[in-house]
Amino acid sequence: MGYNAAMDFLKSVTGKVVSAALGLAVIAGGISWWSMEADTRSMLISGTGRIVAWLLGVLLWPWATFFVIAWVAKVNRNSAGAMLVAAYTILEAALLVWLFGWSLPGGAAWTFAGVGVLFAAVYNVLACDWIAEKV
Repeated sequence: MGYNAAMDFLKSVTGKVVSAALGLAVIAGGISWWSMEADTRSMLISGTGRIVAWLLGVLLWPWATFFVIAWVAKVNRNSAGAMLVAAYTILEAALLVWLFGWSLPGGAAWTFAGVGVLFAAVYNVLACDWIAEKV
């Protein structure tokens, strides 16, 4: 059996296994959603809406404040840019906690909030740097 034939076999087996796993996950998710209590379902939908709203805010904030980024870029000091990114990230972290009623119950909530804030910080660095180069 040649190399190409072995790779085709692995691709086909891998594709079938991945497709089966995804199909099983969709079926299990549908069954658990259907059998879930209405209060739990409502909590999941509302939490998802808050997270999506926060994510959209994080993604749009640097673009909506491009004039501030342009002004800070003219200062030509790295500390000014770092303070701007830190301020953006702190404001976005406060928005996230505010959206959840200033309460993050449990370790999983704190972990996801921490990952979200790290995502916001990295995105702010990349977006602000790109905007500063273009203006």
